[in-house]
Amino acid sequence: MLTSIEAEDTGPLRRCLVTGEVRAKPDLIRFVVGPDGRVHPDVAERLPGRGLWTLARRDIVARAVKKRLFGRAARAAVGVDEDLDRRVEELLARRAIDLIGLARRAKLAVCGFAKVEAALNDGRAAAVLIAAADGSADGRGKLRARARGLPLVEVLTSAELGAAFGRESAVHAVLKAGPLAEAFLAVAGRLAGFRGTSVSVGSVPLQQGTSIGPR
Repeated sequence: MLTSIEAEDTGPLRRCLVTGEVRAKPDLIRFVVGPDGRVHPDVAERLPGRGLWTLARRDIVARAVKKRLFGRAARAAVGVDEDLDRRVEELLARRAIDLIGLARRAKLAVCGFAKVEAALNDGRAAAVLIAAADGSADGRGKLRARARGLPLVEVLTSAELGAAFGRESAVHAVLKAGPLAEAFLAVAGRLAGFRGTSVSVGSVPLQQGTSIGPR
């Protein structure tokens, strides 16, 4: 017999179909079975249909594919791409870039060391510090010292961060407080579980797949 968590697609908690852990939605990835009978990632949580959830970790998604757990959870024969974990990573990265782009167009994000440093020194509106995963460790350290305990996100490459600002590359950025920053933090926490990179608050790294945004 299904529990209410397993039987419903409402409420704040979901059960991972691989581990059985019950976690808040920001800690998991939603999948749905489409009209084509295939499993599709729903990183924005907008697709219709009953959700199938896994922890936001590459190894967990890969295990669900290998052990054919999506079909078991859906109680139906479903098609599943062998590289579903890679597809999830791509979609999460794209959504993270899009959210930064929306913040930029709303004048809620800036990039470049000098602009980011000025925003951190001002300290009144900065909410999230972003550093490219392939950027200079020295630069990250200097900005981290000024971050006053803000979340530090290091899940995007300089090319991906640059794409969010309409340029070839960017190494440092900051988001101002608001719903877009909160949504970005949730996506970044999930993406960290697929890239082995980090999201931290102050100097303390968070475990991959651990939500840091509001639940």
